[in-house]
Amino acid sequence: MTTDEFEIWFEKGVTDGLPVVPPTRERVERILAGTRRGPDELVGEMPPNYGRLSVEKAAINAVMAGCRPEYLPVVLAAAECDCDPPFNQHGMSTTTHIAAPLIVVNGPVRARIGLNSSFGVFGPGYRANATIGRALRLCMINIGGARPGETSMSTFGHPGRYTYCIAEHEEASPWPPFHVSRGLAAGASAVTLFAGEAPHGISDHASRTARQLAGSIGWSMASMWNSKHFPLYSHTMLVVGPEHARTFADDGWTRAQLARHLWETVRVPYRTLLPDDEHGEGTNLRFGKTPPPPDAMVSKFPSPEEIHIVVAGGTAGRFSVAIPGWLGTKHGSQPVTRPIKFD
Repeated sequence: MTTDEFEIWFEKGVTDGLPVVPPTRERVERILAGTRRGPDELVGEMPPNYGRLSVEKAAINAVMAGCRPEYLPVVLAAAECDCDPPFNQHGMSTTTHIAAPLIVVNGPVRARIGLNSSFGVFGPGYRANATIGRALRLCMINIGGARPGETSMSTFGHPGRYTYCIAEHEEASPWPPFHVSRGLAAGASAVTLFAGEAPHGISDHASRTARQLAGSIGWSMASMWNSKHFPLYSHTMLVVGPEHARTFADDGWTRAQLARHLWETVRVPYRTLLPDDEHGEGTNLRFGKTPPPPDAMVSKFPSPEEIHIVVAGGTAGRFSVAIPGWLGTKHGSQPVTRPIKFD
């Protein structure tokens, strides 16, 4: 066995494939100072192996990820979401699908710890985003046992399985913060966990009305999962860029109106969704023994409530991002929101 302080953690099998910060007692105690919660307090039982995640074990993984002490309350809130049965981390970890837990952070904590919500929000360069997302993944590996090719069976995965954490750009949003739509107070700090694929970019530099832009975005989303998957099996997150959000707001559209418009208008006749010689995948099995009439219009989205709209990204550039989810409310994952506890 090597005595190298970095190589040893690879030999122990506790990394995500990248070097980790050695979790010395001094470093762990320093991270634990970021919360008043007791080290032995149970955060939850983390799937898929349902290992018991304590505050101290979360802190150890936060150290390895490179977190600062002030990040720990966000990591703990994300872990609580991950352990919540409706999120169904067990299913998402063991599926052959592509999804990863996306952490969306709202509230005053964003500025306090330097979370990026603006330019390059899904990319590198910001320690808080990178290490908070990575800490959750390390907890999933080391406590939950989600190891690729063993219990984690995603055919492809995606880069968000290293780290996947953004903040909402509340200052550039014309709408109330996303966590308000999830039932929390605007002044609260909160985490929402969403089981999502990688971001799918949508470019529209020409639409100047809300209706035009909604059509452009909505029909760009029509091919998610598969061009004949109507309705989708899953929840969907739409991350609207600030310039696009302003176009909607200038015409008086709310977040809820946009979701309803997408649900109502991105529809095709049932007959076009049946498998044929040119497109073997079809939606017919989803309707069982009572399919709708051939000309009945079928929506891409199961309901407006299953379209989750966040504003993020840089203030220059007319882009948005769609993130398909993993399965739906019956057998899959539901987004989970938790307030961040600082006491």
